Amino acid sequence: MKSDIRVCSAWRDAHDRPVYTLFTECPECGADAVNSAPAPFDPEDSYGEYRRALKRRNR
Repeated sequence: MKSDIRVCSAWRDAHDRPVYTLFTECPECGADAVNSAPAPFDPEDSYGEYRRALKRRNR
């Protein structure tokens, strides 16, 4: 599922705090807005093996 909430890509330089929007551009400075959600999966997850083992154990 794709997130509809976006954050200004230049908020660190142009704003005091993150500016969130539903549009593709920042409403305050006009910079591009990017997806605010973190990546759901990292193929190089160093703790993935332990997390999956714990999940199997708790079933």
